[in-house]
Amino acid sequence: MDSEKHRFLLVNPARLRMLMERTGTGAGITHRELAKNVGIPHGTIDHLLSGDVRTQPADIAYAISQVLGVDHLVLWAPTGRSIPADGPTPALAGTP
Repeated sequence: MDSEKHRFLLVNPARLRMLMERTGTGAGITHRELAKNVGIPHGTIDHLLSGDVRTQPADIAYAISQVLGVDHLVLWAPTGRSIPADGPTPALAGTP
């Protein structure tokens, strides 16, 4: 599968916010700093935090996890048959 086309679903925007407050190094990071380190517009992080955008391409999802210093699956779920890229996500219902 082409990694550029494969997308990952952000499991929980609140978890992203929490991990930004204390990264793997113990320091906090702003949405602008995170975006700069990942190489994306800061609006992308804003949209992820607000829930307006729920998925990202694999390379960006992995980069966000790496900058925050967490395992990829702490933040992201692969999209596919059980987790669609858009619409409701019954497989993740109740995930904190």
